[in-house]
Amino acid sequence: MVRRNSFRLPRHPASVGLARRRVRDHLADWGHASDDPALLDAVLLVSELATNVVRHGPLLEREFEVAVTALADGSCLIEVSDEGRVEPRLRVVTDVEEAGRGLHLVEGVAAAWGVWSRGAHGKTVWALVQTDDTPSHH
Repeated sequence: MVRRNSFRLPRHPASVGLARRRVRDHLADWGHASDDPALLDAVLLVSELATNVVRHGPLLEREFEVAVTALADGSCLIEVSDEGRVEPRLRVVTDVEEAGRGLHLVEGVAAAWGVWSRGAHGKTVWALVQTDDTPSHH
């Protein structure tokens, strides 16, 4: 069974913690244990993707959308959508830089990630989290 929940949050730094909490709560309600690696990874990914929107999203945009989908095989899909059309890209980051590591973290944690264009309505950045017992397709 596939379960999906989406919600909109104000484009504000406090929303990052709220996005984490809501994703954690939804996954827990759907049967993921609080120490489940997939739940922890999903919470980490939503934190990074929401932070990107808050930091780099369009200045006039007041809200962004977060969606969490629990798939039948136990994996989770995280989606964060905003009105911006600029696709996030992995940057080369030096050891002394404090910012710019978010997508490297996403790349390391997610089984797969990418960007879907929503045309005039911006983009959705998505990341797939697999459980240890999910068949891997690397």
